[in-house]
Amino acid sequence: MSAIPLTYYLVLSAFLLCSGLLMVLIKKNAVFVLLGIELMLNAANLNLVAFSKFNPNLDGQIFAVFSVVVAAAEAAIALSILLNIYKKFDSSDLDDLNTMEY
Repeated sequence: MSAIPLTYYLVLSAFLLCSGLLMVLIKKNAVFVLLGIELMLNAANLNLVAFSKFNPNLDGQIFAVFSVVVAAAEAAIALSILLNIYKKFDSSDLDDLNTMEY
């Protein structure tokens, strides 16, 4: 059984990062923008775990666990803000948020 080389992990991480960035730049819906941000955070976590796999210490994996916890808290706060915005303005379109008045 051969081990997966580091290059494959980095290519997958670059693909996740680029697709998340594309999602943030193109989509107008706030939910899809949050999804793109989560994809970029997962790309960073994949890099941390991949580099930690080829290094005997567990620093990268521990940092990745903390990063997942912070990402979960960020997603919960962002979704609660988004739900309040949707309840008040009946829209989750980011272009509409610039023109909405209180």
